[in-house]
Amino acid sequence: MSNDNDRESTSYASSTRHNEAHLTKTYLIGDLAREFGVSLRTLRFYESRGMLSPRRDGLARHYDERDRERLAAILDGKRLGFTLTEIRDMLEDKRREGSKAKLALSLPEIEDQIAHLEGQKAQIEDALRELRRQQDRLRAAA
Repeated sequence: MSNDNDRESTSYASSTRHNEAHLTKTYLIGDLAREFGVSLRTLRFYESRGMLSPRRDGLARHYDERDRERLAAILDGKRLGFTLTEIRDMLEDKRREGSKAKLALSLPEIEDQIAHLEGQKAQIEDALRELRRQQDRLRAAA
């Protein structure tokens, strides 16, 4: 009889864990790396900077949906040319507001970033012109 009770208890515990797993989907580090096209090292770096906070189970890292959303926001911010410090600050603002991790930029932030990127673009174009000039000079001398 105690055997049946043990089986029921084990079955209930397994069923409860199974149901909880569906309620809180988790991702392993490799899952997120593949989904977002980043390296494991990148994810560990974001964790070391406090931008992601996976649950640890031994050596395994379990990322939840919040971490997944934060990673998407981090990569969006990088694509738009923001520094990790700027992105972290934006995400902290969202955390304080209780909002989802998403980069909702204000008009001044957008205008500042456009000006910053335009400046970088001009510097890159100047550098390319100079390098092409030197390249042409070297080819002509050869």
